[in-house]
Amino acid sequence: MQIDSSPSREIGVFDSGVGGFTVLRELRTLLPTARLRYLADTAYAPYGNRSPEEIRARSIAVSEHLIEKGAELIVVACNTATAHAIEALRARWPALPFVGTEPGIKPAVAATRNGRIGLLATPATAASARLRALIERHASGLEVIVQGCPGVVDRIEAGDLDSAALHALVERHCAPLRAAGVDTALLGCTHYPLIEPLWQAALGAEVKLLRIETAVARRAADLWVPTPDGGSTLDIETSGATAGLRDWMAQVLDWHGMTVHAWQPRNVPA
Repeated sequence: MQIDSSPSREIGVFDSGVGGFTVLRELRTLLPTARLRYLADTAYAPYGNRSPEEIRARSIAVSEHLIEKGAELIVVACNTATAHAIEALRARWPALPFVGTEPGIKPAVAATRNGRIGLLATPATAASARLRALIERHASGLEVIVQGCPGVVDRIEAGDLDSAALHALVERHCAPLRAAGVDTALLGCTHYPLIEPLWQAALGAEVKLLRIETAVARRAADLWVPTPDGGSTLDIETSGATAGLRDWMAQVLDWHGMTVHAWQPRNVPA
C-alpha cells in the first residue's frame, strides 16, 4: 500500500521516550525530504513498566495528536507499544498505515548456528502474548531465552550511558544468555542500540548481535511517496521536560540547537 502525496503530509514517529530516535535517525537518512514529527512520551517512560491498558491508552492519545498534525503514516518506534497497542491502533484507524517495531525473530533464526537465541527486552515486551506468538510462529523447535531488562531504559533516558551502574545492569541481564550459550542475541527495545557496545561486551564478541531499527525505517520508506515540493521538516515534541530532551539530543545524538515543543494528552491519566 502506498499513500497519495499532499503538501501537508507528515510521517509521525513515537516512542515512550528517546529510544525511537534510533529509528528516526534511519528515517532521516532514507527520506531526507520527508516531513517528520517525533513525539517522545517521556513523562510516561518507560512503557515497559506499565500495564497493557495504560500503554494502549497512551499510544492512542499520541497517535490522535500525530494525525491531527498531519501524519499519514505512523511509525510505532517502540517494541513495547507495538506489542500491546498496535492492533488497537490499526483497528481504530484502519485506513492509516502503522509500522510497528518488533524483535527480528526470523533474522535471528537465520543467523543462529547452534539454535540458541537470546532476546533482551523490556519487562512488558518480554511478558507480551504478541512476542510469544512471534517466537512460536518463527522459532518453533529452537531455544529462545527471553530476558526482561528492568532499569536499563531509565538509565538511557537519563543520558546515563556509560556509568558503572548501567554496566552492572547490562552485565546482570546478559548473564542468563551467556549461561544458556546463545550465539545470537536480539536487541528487543529501540533504546538498546544506544548502548550496543555495552551489550556486545557483556555477551562476548562471539555472539552475533541483531538490531531492528534499519528494517523498520526501510518498511516506512517503502510505504511513503515523497512530497512534490521536497520541503523537509523535523518537529520534536515531548510530554516531559523540553530542556532535558534538548540536552539529551545534544549529548547523545550530537543534534544541537533543536527546538523541542511541549505536548500533553487530553483525557488520559498522566
